[in-house]
Amino acid sequence: MNLTSMKASKTKRILVYGPPKTGKTLLVGKLAAKFKLDWFDLEHGKDTLFQLPAEQQNNINIFDIPDTRSTPMAIETCLKVIKGAPVEICHLHGKVACPLCKKLPDYAVKHDSIALKEARPDRVLVFDSLTQLTNSAIANITRGTPDDYKLKQDDWGNLGKIMDMFLSHIQAANYNVICISHETAVELQDGKERIVPTAGTRNFSRNTAKYFDEVIYCEVENKKHKFSSSSTAKNSVVTGSRGGIVLEGKAEVSLLDLWG
Repeated sequence: MNLTSMKASKTKRILVYGPPKTGKTLLVGKLAAKFKLDWFDLEHGKDTLFQLPAEQQNNINIFDIPDTRSTPMAIETCLKVIKGAPVEICHLHGKVACPLCKKLPDYAVKHDSIALKEARPDRVLVFDSLTQLTNSAIANITRGTPDDYKLKQDDWGNLGKIMDMFLSHIQAANYNVICISHETAVELQDGKERIVPTAGTRNFSRNTAKYFDEVIYCEVENKKHKFSSSSTAKNSVVTGSRGGIVLEGKAEVSLLDLWG
């Protein structure tokens, strides 16, 4: 099919990353001015969203997923969600089809449902964060091992497979989805270090940007929050926009600009 007979996708797959406390959560949360947000909170970051106006808070549906090393619920639940089949997630444990909560008489009001195969042009799916999802995957891989257990080569390989499984569904998604993550420094073939989004191992993190249309870097500079999106914004930081959107230099930055 000739490219001129095709249209650019109206949905976006976005990665927002940077150091802690650089405005990532609030930047994404402000999309609630236009979209309904289905927000998977894996690291108890939702308190930031209370800074938003009440009408925007009304547009955010929180899926609270408690995640610890002993109970790595984030990776279990998020893998089931991202595969697209309709799922029910309990409020208490953040578990899909929770057998304990299903026995409760008020289960109907203590769970939320989501089905990604349904049309979702007015909604954005948010995962906060890929960093915690990585930790959860590691905890799941090493479940039952001593606290001082050191990951072996096979464990690192399994981690890469799990993260690729999750992110490949995002890459192929026909709905709006945003992942938030932190940063990690990796060494390139020329020996130089570059800042990339955290997702799985350092080697895997090198290529995480390929799964997304838009990669946004957040930082604090001269006491101001700054956001970069173009591939030439910073030589030492991975950013990029398939839509050609440039956020750096704008007096007021909004992710709504990514939708044109």
